[in-house]
Amino acid sequence: MTRPVVPVRHYGPGGLESGGGIGRFIGYVVNEVAKEGVRHLVVDTRGPRWSPLTSPLRLLAALAVMVQDRLVAPERIHHIHVAGRGSTLRKLILTAAARRLGCQHVLHLHDYDYASELERHSPRLRSMVRTMFRGADAVVVLGLNDRRLVIETLDVAADQVAVLNNCVPDPGDCTKAARGAPLILFLGRLSQRKGVPDLLAALARPEMTALAWRAVLAGDGDVAHYRSSVESLELKDRVELPGWLDEEHTAHFLRSADILVLPSHAEGMSMAVLEGLAHGLAVITTRVGAHEEVITDGSTGVFVPVGDAASLSSALAGLIRDGKRRDALSRAARTHFLRRFSMTVYMPLLKDVYDKVRERRRREATTSGARA
Repeated sequence: MTRPVVPVRHYGPGGLESGGGIGRFIGYVVNEVAKEGVRHLVVDTRGPRWSPLTSPLRLLAALAVMVQDRLVAPERIHHIHVAGRGSTLRKLILTAAARRLGCQHVLHLHDYDYASELERHSPRLRSMVRTMFRGADAVVVLGLNDRRLVIETLDVAADQVAVLNNCVPDPGDCTKAARGAPLILFLGRLSQRKGVPDLLAALARPEMTALAWRAVLAGDGDVAHYRSSVESLELKDRVELPGWLDEEHTAHFLRSADILVLPSHAEGMSMAVLEGLAHGLAVITTRVGAHEEVITDGSTGVFVPVGDAASLSSALAGLIRDGKRRDALSRAARTHFLRRFSMTVYMPLLKDVYDKVRERRRREATTSGARA
């Protein structure tokens, strides 16, 4: 039996172009449903970057869109993506409007450490956040830790919480041809939270400088500062920092790379890690966020301790020396991606969330009608 098409509108910071990992995720979903002739709409709730002048106007425009949808497309599901800090404040306003208007809405938590975020809030603000999550028709989280947080701390009913680990499109055959020095790839914002200082320190250690390799650290952030660090560490002939890359150039480096490294201090569920698995790269990362739910150490990837440049250097050097182990991790990563994290696997799970939202609303309407 064919499922009815569910009209959906996504709300995220920066839209598709400037929304970071959230924007990429929304874009993947939008592109996937478009293959079936379905159109998911997207609203930017912040602008390319937060601004005291333009961001409030973006939020007002998003509220106006929601009001219009309630009038002309009452069946629409509003998929609201939330993280910490300013994102939470914006979504408190947006979800309050959704509840007042009676809009069907899903709250999708993407934050890397929302528990700490809640601890910093005042009791009154924590109460408002609890109301925001409890008032959603469904809550999507990236991993089991977030599921426990939402159920135990924010009092959301367990049957309203879905764990969806994120997804990326299938790039197709990723067989690695024999080539020269292995390419190490980092994708993400160049920052301490992403572990970039740890990575540069690891690359500069003697056990790494004695080996043949190249590295590309691609992303926005304080690029000039990290280029200066590369020079001071005498790595400029090996390490390239191209800055932010568009989708085409990112795909080029993913196809060319051998190792994906992300030594983050905090993550929710890294899109870069999933890109690495999808492209059959040997992945080195840390046990943060939902990563332990995604990777089995030594089988589908390699874990290193957070902030430990020596361990990171040792893990990188080991994979550079041992091509057979690198190839085994590559094959296992690709197989693991196809089984768990492709769009083909993810989209039915997301559609189930939407279907349950509609079914819940139908039950509530029937119950209300019977009481009347």
